Amino acid sequence: MPAANSCPVCGKPAEARFSPFCSKRCADIDLGRWLKGGYAIPGKPEEEAGESPGLPAEPDETPDQ
Repeated sequence: MPAANSCPVCGKPAEARFSPFCSKRCADIDLGRWLKGGYAIPGKPEEEAGESPGLPAEPDETPDQ
C-alpha cells in the first residue's frame, strides 16, 4: 500500500494540485476504475438484501380487464 503522501495509483509523491494523486493522468485512471466497476463498496448480496421497504409488492397475477 502506498505511503500517506503518495499517489494511490502509481506511488509517486502526491501533488497538492491533484491531491491525493500525482497528476491528472493518475486521477483519470482512478476515475476510470470506478466507472468500470474496478472498485466496489461492499454490501449485502442481493438475494440476502430482501425487498426494499416502502416499495409495493408486485402482484402475482395481472387482473383481467
